[in-house]
Amino acid sequence: MSAPRLQLHAEHPEPHKIDRALEVLRAGQVIAYPTDTSYAIGCDALQKRAVERVYEIKGMRRDQRLALICPDLSDIARYASVDNWHYRIMRRLLPGPYTFILSASREVPRMLLSKQKTVGLRVPNHAVPLALCRGLGNPLITTTAAVDHEPLSDPEDIKEAFGGLSLILDAGYGGLVPSTVIDLSGRQAVLVREGAGAVDEIFAEADV
Repeated sequence: MSAPRLQLHAEHPEPHKIDRALEVLRAGQVIAYPTDTSYAIGCDALQKRAVERVYEIKGMRRDQRLALICPDLSDIARYASVDNWHYRIMRRLLPGPYTFILSASREVPRMLLSKQKTVGLRVPNHAVPLALCRGLGNPLITTTAAVDHEPLSDPEDIKEAFGGLSLILDAGYGGLVPSTVIDLSGRQAVLVREGAGAVDEIFAEADV
């Protein structure tokens, strides 16, 4: 059975529709939802079985890392070690189309850690995932809704491509460029992937 699509406003999502999505997430199910870059697939990051389902639905290897969406910069500090120079960079860029790799705190479930004990974190500039995180009280798992590394912009295509989803939050066509990934886990910022977020001037300020 294919997942139902729930249309909602991208900038002002209707509270009762967010509540419906929260019910699905709290039940340990996996959803597709819009972000400020592309559509994502995710779940409640603190439910292990739900995270495993994300891997299954995407066909990902277990050594491929999943990132977390947090509602704001202060929440990132719960799940990662944030130094002053990290904060200066992220304060300017978040919310926005960036994923930052940081040294993980003990709050991060083990299955989400890399071998280096790091974790990817996002605060997207999009009302829907931020409302979901705030309502859930936990971070969301985020991984691009992509086939063969190509993001899908049409919720109908997402519905056809990914069996196992319990709900698709449809806020219209999404973007085709994933987030820019910046590794802050070392002594200086390292560009891992150039995506939707600009990188000019970041690295000159990040050196320590």
